[in-house]
Amino acid sequence: MKTNLESFKGQLIQDVNQELLMEYTQNIASEVRLSGTDEELRAFYYVKAKLEEFGLETELTFNDAYISLPGQAELMVNGQIFPSITHSMAVSTDETGLEGEIVYAGKAVAANYENQPVRGKIVLLDGLAIPGAVLQAQQAGAKAIIFINAEYTHEMIVSPVWGNPTRDTYKNLPVIPVVSVNFHDGQKIKEIVKNQANCQGWLKTQVDTGWRKIPTLTADIPSNTDQKQYVLFSGHIDSWHYGVMDNGTANATMLEVARILSNNKGNLRRCLKLAFWSGHSHGRYAGSALYCDEHWEDLHENCVLHINIDSVGGTGATILTEANCMAETRDLAKRSIKELTGDDFEGSRFGRAGDQSFWGPGVPSLFMGLSEQPQSNNPASEAFSQLFGAGKAGGFGWWWHTTEDTLDKISPENLARDCKIYLSIVYDACSSEILPVSQLAAVEELETYIKDYQRKTNGKLNFSVTVNRIEELKKWLTEFGSLLDSPLSNEQISQVNKTIKDLSNILVTLNYVKGDRFQHDTAMKQLPIPLLANCERLADLKAGSHEYHLVLTELKRNLNKVNYLFLEAIRTVKFVVEQVRK
Repeated sequence: MKTNLESFKGQLIQDVNQELLMEYTQNIASEVRLSGTDEELRAFYYVKAKLEEFGLETELTFNDAYISLPGQAELMVNGQIFPSITHSMAVSTDETGLEGEIVYAGKAVAANYENQPVRGKIVLLDGLAIPGAVLQAQQAGAKAIIFINAEYTHEMIVSPVWGNPTRDTYKNLPVIPVVSVNFHDGQKIKEIVKNQANCQGWLKTQVDTGWRKIPTLTADIPSNTDQKQYVLFSGHIDSWHYGVMDNGTANATMLEVARILSNNKGNLRRCLKLAFWSGHSHGRYAGSALYCDEHWEDLHENCVLHINIDSVGGTGATILTEANCMAETRDLAKRSIKELTGDDFEGSRFGRAGDQSFWGPGVPSLFMGLSEQPQSNNPASEAFSQLFGAGKAGGFGWWWHTTEDTLDKISPENLARDCKIYLSIVYDACSSEILPVSQLAAVEELETYIKDYQRKTNGKLNFSVTVNRIEELKKWLTEFGSLLDSPLSNEQISQVNKTIKDLSNILVTLNYVKGDRFQHDTAMKQLPIPLLANCERLADLKAGSHEYHLVLTELKRNLNKVNYLFLEAIRTVKFVVEQVRK
């Protein structure tokens, strides 16, 4: 039998209006929205006006961000001209361009420069222009890179620096020019390089990089219960080209959720904060990173969950099982997706991408995108399957980050479906008496990673304290969970929810943050429990060697930190269990 809250949610979901979603999308994506431009600002003003039409108070702020807008690119191989694009955060050549021998080094994600020296040469790579591949080629001494994309060239940002650079991170920005060609032309170039000794290439690039004012728009839907704690629901407005799917449909979904919940906020136990970013595509998530920098303590103290939205409603986007989640947020997504579509959501661990700028303050996250394409054999699907999810789906569509991201790539039915899923999840997150974040699931995931590191180090690192503390933490979390089956007073409910949030502050950073939690880790591949990632390196080193002792010393110190964080988590949950039992 359905509860009153479930019946009320069902009524809300029925209120999702497909025609309004398409209307919002068409208006937001009517212009190209490069970060910090007038065209982008007009889209922000449109969204702001709609939110105010729904009765919400909005705040539009402007901040300085390091933004990079790609300009013209030219490419010539053995005298033959090939169309190309350059990329955000790559460098410009001078007016004469750059010339050098071209060498092919295989896939961007697996280039081996020991077997194929590229120092002083232009390297040719298969795949999308990603920061790790650029950094690796730079370190090998390449003077420029040509990436071979799919049927269309895909706009990318090639810097690993998350948000605005600092004095320390500025040196990590790319220092060589980068271009991309489409798959068809790339095969021609590979053939020329293969058959022509000392194949010569020439390229010329223009990239406009510097400090610009970018907007951030926020609006709050208040709750009737807790005016401090809030769920953050965010997406970026800036775009590559018209960006109808990326990210017009996502912005439209946010507006539709805002419209419906602003008229039905009576059951919300915690506030909903909507946030629209700039600088996602052209500043490596500069908008969300700036927001974190400006509001770090508020996020740490009061933000209980971040729900992100990107590139929804695509035609043919039938895969709803692989979207990014944390272990502790998986069940929240799983319930709504099962109820609304019948699909069994599995979820994929977050990579270091998307506007996931809030792990330092310890905010749990759910989603970047949601619906994906089935896998196929085309070059785009192969490239995207490694960027999105866990390689089990085909990404957001071959038109992603291309000139072809236009209105005809949207399925109104899929957009309404995705909006209903987001509305259901946002409503559950804001209205559930107990915050729907499963900390036991988070600890069980951490336990699998700890055991994997323990196995790989084969006794070289002592995990006994870690294993014992995980067992104790699981025991207390099980008892914590049993409390929720008993009637609780309002004061006890507040204690329980605060404990869930406090545990997030500990466990999210433990699982996802490598460096200083007040900074931002780079946009590079990151292993689970980053403090212990070097366990894999230790396993390959000869015991007793100089490097072995250096790595082992680092790991011992990092393991002390891991153990102490588990101790803090035990104390946190043990305290509330004992308090509620009194």
